[in-house]
Amino acid sequence: MSGFRTVMLLSALTALFMALGYTLGGSGGAVIALLVAAGMNLFTFWNADKIVLSMHNAREVDAQSAPEFYGLVQALSQRAGLPMPRVYVIDQDAPNAFATGRNPENAAVAATTGLLNMLTRDEVAGVMAHELGHVKNRDTLIMTMVATIAGAISMLANFGLFFRGGNEENGHSNMIATLLAVIVAPFAAMIVQMAISRTREYGADQAGAEISGNPRALASALAKISGRAELIPNPVAERNPAAAQLYIVPVHVSELFSTHPATEKRIAALEEIAQDMGQKDGPPPMTMPAQTSTRASALSPLVPPVAASKPRRSALDPHGRD
Repeated sequence: MSGFRTVMLLSALTALFMALGYTLGGSGGAVIALLVAAGMNLFTFWNADKIVLSMHNAREVDAQSAPEFYGLVQALSQRAGLPMPRVYVIDQDAPNAFATGRNPENAAVAATTGLLNMLTRDEVAGVMAHELGHVKNRDTLIMTMVATIAGAISMLANFGLFFRGGNEENGHSNMIATLLAVIVAPFAAMIVQMAISRTREYGADQAGAEISGNPRALASALAKISGRAELIPNPVAERNPAAAQLYIVPVHVSELFSTHPATEKRIAALEEIAQDMGQKDGPPPMTMPAQTSTRASALSPLVPPVAASKPRRSALDPHGRD
């Protein structure tokens, strides 16, 4: 995403924030909204990764604590020509993943234990290559900033439901404008957010296919996790719906209000990429660094008890059969 487009999208969200502030509090409300939006933009620019990772209670792993998963991300980063990002695991049943950070030098990638237990090694590689695609395309900053500002617009609109505002300069409150702001502003913010998300997901799929060299593995991963991600509760997305745009697959069923393209369309696009790459049955599995340990996966202590009791081991377990 170009810097110009990023500025325009953030400007649109800031303008929505100011308009809602004006409607609820007059010119003074607009000034306050502008100051708040500017402060949020600056704070989020420097703390985007910290905000998102803290929101998910993510735990950082390294080559000692999770050699299989960390080594996979390291190999993909080298293939993409990217600096090694920080790697996180989220102890959550819902299968999903995301990337964050203001630039490739300060990026982080994260995956849930639900995703790591569900997918094969090649499929996990496809998912993490997709997230590195976001890093390479410099999507991560705008993703987090939009989530923060869109969430603030929704919060301010909800505030307007309880406190009647308006423009008092003409001696009366504009209740109709207030109601329109409360209804339209969050919807408009969602439209801008969807425009960002749906475009960048196709770009990240393309980049991920090139990084992993296996677009069909990513397609297979999307098919496996999309349905489960929509059904299994996601506490973070329930508390802050604007966070839904961060994930590799949507957490809401409705296509109209989804922040992602339909999974079927993404899979079809990946199939076309595979054919363009001259692949018939897909390339051989990605060669990973040699394992330094023969014990069970370092991620196994993070797996929820129900998943851990199943006969099938983690896709990143060196003793598994995936």
